[in-house]
Amino acid sequence: MTSAAVSTTKHGVAEDLLAILTGTFVASLGLFLVQTSGTVTGGTAGLALLIGYAVDLPYGLLFALVNLPFFVLAVAKKGWDFMIRTGISIGVFSLLTSLHPVEIPEIAVDPVYASLTGNLLAGMGLLVLFRHRSSLGGFNILALVVQERLGLRAGYVQMALDVLIVAVSFAAVSARAVLLSAVGAVVLNVVLAFNHRPGRYTGS
Repeated sequence: MTSAAVSTTKHGVAEDLLAILTGTFVASLGLFLVQTSGTVTGGTAGLALLIGYAVDLPYGLLFALVNLPFFVLAVAKKGWDFMIRTGISIGVFSLLTSLHPVEIPEIAVDPVYASLTGNLLAGMGLLVLFRHRSSLGGFNILALVVQERLGLRAGYVQMALDVLIVAVSFAAVSARAVLLSAVGAVVLNVVLAFNHRPGRYTGS
């Protein structure tokens, strides 16, 4: 079947809402595991984690604040529909990141397992959101805009940005944690690069 013969299948409102709930839950659970490992991850999620090491504020609040500047880019380049979906996703994600520590107050997981599994889950959660015209803001928005305008895969674009976050983490965590953070960021972005590319998915 040629590409011209492929029709775009639109998601319904119920499908989008369920996808936002599912994507944010999976991603937030992944970030919770990353936190327990004492490492960081990329994007604004990783930036919020780094700030959290220095400032005693809830992670959900920090994540929301870090994302505020990117809303301007979302409106200008992706439109109000995308921005509203992303705003809802960030709000739900922020609430869920505060819920996990309450529901799982004590957890003992090997840092390597927690970091790799957490980043894998975060990547899967972001993939769900991307495919329903949403994101968790920040670098997600920038990576999607670059993919649409320049044809570069969002996963690779975000991976380059994540390198900067992981590099900065040298100031807050140990060298071992930085190395583990870098591997985890690669895992997250490989999920996106291999599964979210132009023409691969026709839902909207």
